[in-house]
Amino acid sequence: MAKNTIALKGDYVRKEREANAGITPGHLVEVMNTGNVRVHATLGAQAQRAFALENDLIGKGVDDAYVAGDSVLYGVFVPGAEVYALLLTGESCSIGDFLESAGNGTLQVASSPVEGSNVAIALEAVTGGAAPKRCRVEAL
Repeated sequence: MAKNTIALKGDYVRKEREANAGITPGHLVEVMNTGNVRVHATLGAQAQRAFALENDLIGKGVDDAYVAGDSVLYGVFVPGAEVYALLLTGESCSIGDFLESAGNGTLQVASSPVEGSNVAIALEAVTGGAAPKRCRVEAL
């Protein structure tokens, strides 16, 4: 069932920074040395549990992307919080799979569960498709 928000359950700190490039709500994001935010760009690397949120302050939803220069709302989630994240195009996952950064803002099933590089655990099974699909995940 489709959700209309990225932050599903649990606590997070809401933050805001300028977008370096396009970002879709549900993308895993990182702060750059310029102070801007971008999609997490390193495959399998350590990542903060930070996900872009929908800009509900101006009536935008989970499918309304930010463009370069926009003020991006994102949340830094505590372990156990549930997020409506984006999976890599074509990626399938099962309940309980450990997920890591796919290097483009989406998540993928971890090649090997390594502490620090795993960002979340899948809370639902998703079958991959021709575009990134959303998945309910629990932040680690």
